[in-house]
Amino acid sequence: MPTGISIPRLGVTAPVVAIDAVHAALTPPSDPSKVGWWSGGAEPGSTRGSAVITGHTVHNGGGAFDNLGKLVPGAVVRVSTARGQLPYRVATVTTYRKATLAKRAAQLFDQSVPGRLVLVTCEDWNGEVYLSNVVVLALPMA
Repeated sequence: MPTGISIPRLGVTAPVVAIDAVHAALTPPSDPSKVGWWSGGAEPGSTRGSAVITGHTVHNGGGAFDNLGKLVPGAVVRVSTARGQLPYRVATVTTYRKATLAKRAAQLFDQSVPGRLVLVTCEDWNGEVYLSNVVVLALPMA
């Protein structure tokens, strides 16, 4: 099980806690400084499946994934586990409208793909709600 995540390019270091999907939705931990690993998916370091980690964006700051949309392909993400740190390299950073993400969820969170890391947070605060999600796909570094 993952215990922490670091994204050096963004200055992010956050603890990871296990979360479940409720009614097909992942809700990050209520503490915005923590992120949640979907325990129904792959574990980071697995050779198969998407290891999904989600965190809050807080429109006025303080969320672990506030700047996730500023990541670029090639950036490094490290996930800490009992086995040590697992490095991943960002492949894509995509912003999806909520409805589009729902339609693409099976593909993005696929458990039959080669092992990968998927980071998810909200984006596009309109003053009342977030309209979009940022999804980062990262691949294990050899």
